[in-house]
Amino acid sequence: METKRVITVAQKAMPHIKKGDPLLSPLSFDEELVFTEGEQVQLVSPVGQFLGEAYLAKQNKGIGWIYSFQEGVDFDYSYFLKQFKKAVERREGLLSSAETNASRLFNAEGDGIPGLSVDYYAGFAVMSWYSEGIYQYREDILAAFREVFQFVKGVYEKRRYQQDGETASDFVYGEEAPSPHYIKENNVIYATYLNEGWMTGIFLDQREVRRELMETYAPGKTVLNTFSYTGAFSVAAAMGGATHTTSVDVANRSREKTREQFEVNGLDPDAHKIYVMDVFDYIQYAKRKALTFDVIVVDPPSFARSKKRLFSVTKDYTAMIEDLIDISAPKGVFILSSNAATYKRKKFRSDLETAFRNKGIGYSIAAEHRLPADFRTPKASPSSDYLKVFIIQKH
Repeated sequence: METKRVITVAQKAMPHIKKGDPLLSPLSFDEELVFTEGEQVQLVSPVGQFLGEAYLAKQNKGIGWIYSFQEGVDFDYSYFLKQFKKAVERREGLLSSAETNASRLFNAEGDGIPGLSVDYYAGFAVMSWYSEGIYQYREDILAAFREVFQFVKGVYEKRRYQQDGETASDFVYGEEAPSPHYIKENNVIYATYLNEGWMTGIFLDQREVRRELMETYAPGKTVLNTFSYTGAFSVAAAMGGATHTTSVDVANRSREKTREQFEVNGLDPDAHKIYVMDVFDYIQYAKRKALTFDVIVVDPPSFARSKKRLFSVTKDYTAMIEDLIDISAPKGVFILSSNAATYKRKKFRSDLETAFRNKGIGYSIAAEHRLPADFRTPKASPSSDYLKVFIIQKH
């Protein structure tokens, strides 16, 4: 290993690094850094005290990560092997589950390799690379992964730092997965596609939320699933005994994909409503038709653009919930989610509560969800602990 460059961290960045936040931003340094993608460096305080071993890489969150707070640790095959071994040990219980065979095998900085996540889909793995810098270590990471995760039959990769999601997905090694590839989560079957762009057909971080919907809130109820994508929440609700579900998403693919999810579980998709339309247009349609729902699921992207409008969770969530309150049944339940790391939990909760107060509606927070245990996050890293879900009960 070549001698690492020693870089001094700005005084203003010291508190968050001392707390254990591994993310480095341009503001972490007093001067603009010039570096090669993936360069390993050693960080010191303004008085020369060792802070951490890091690698530098431009990405949407920042310009690098501290991968070890212990001195003398290299970012290499031996290090990757050690992190993978620890990760698989942490997940032994989930990997032996009889009711779920899809989960996160490795969660980036939470498991010790910032910039890399690995999802498991019933025998197959999907690696996501989040910067050109981490991709420089691809061969050593793949070699260590093959050594530890020998039960994985085949591997795909997503280069999420590239702009075009349609060309940033590839098969890597082993067997190729069937298409669709069926997984099981909480004894519900989902069709996934491991090599069709960045998306696979399901967001695994919502596993415990879907379970709670299925077991607690769906039985005997009508459910509206907004921003429904492939209808995973709708199918979970139907499998839990919902009397009817309505799925709404502006993407053309959503109808076909949602019908498929119902069919693979032996459910008649024609017994449920699937709308390809702007969620906000649907809300107005539901108001005109005097439709109401017992349970409303809201899991929007951070930003959504349609022909008529641009939606931003940080700006528009409150107004959207106020509109949805108008089509909720008495004692209705809202499952409200955001995965935007910039939308802080405290602000998100405050915005939701503001919506109910503005409408003069009594409410209580029945439950709260964060990332499940397999989505391991480091302490003091708000950008890593991104998922926020509140289940709100109308009074």
